[in-house]
Amino acid sequence: MNSKNWELDPSKFLSRKDADLLLAAVNAQVESGNRIAVRDCFIIRLGLATGLRVMEIAALKCDDFSFEDNIPSLVVKNGKGRKRRRVFFNIAFKNRCKEYLGWKLSIGESITPDQPLFLSSTTGNHLTTRAIQKVFKKCARKAGLSPHYSIHCLRHTYACFLLKASNWNLRLVQKQLGHSKITTTQVYADVMAPDIKIALEKLTL
Repeated sequence: MNSKNWELDPSKFLSRKDADLLLAAVNAQVESGNRIAVRDCFIIRLGLATGLRVMEIAALKCDDFSFEDNIPSLVVKNGKGRKRRRVFFNIAFKNRCKEYLGWKLSIGESITPDQPLFLSSTTGNHLTTRAIQKVFKKCARKAGLSPHYSIHCLRHTYACFLLKASNWNLRLVQKQLGHSKITTTQVYADVMAPDIKIALEKLTL
């Protein structure tokens, strides 16, 4: 990605309202008892909780998670540029990961270390990036979101929310997203400028 030419605008990430609508839609599908909906819900939550690229989501295996450390995490073994990185996440998502792995066992899917996290019922291998993109489109449609959104908006949404939650810690966001240059991460700070303005207006000296 050439950060000099790339711009992020509000049409490329979800507002808090739209993110909540998306999560409500996938949760409703799970409650309906639909088996595929459990997998689809976890894909959406994974994207929002980690900011992984779709190719990184598709490549995950069941042993890529670490729950025993002080901060739970997962390992991206072959990210963009063939780079390896560790991505940390919170306790709430750790619990959802364990629930998902337990669900896989309950339906007869293996969770041995070399097995795909998202299994294709057609090929018996990893779910493809195209299939994961279709999962997002289906979930977004059920949530009533604009059809222009792609699954990559989950990564942008995660980055914007994390930047704000971390008190504008660009280095943290850079490491989590796996950006090689801080200038790429800076794009997220630029689009969050209204929040910075509000914070500065509250500053009293």
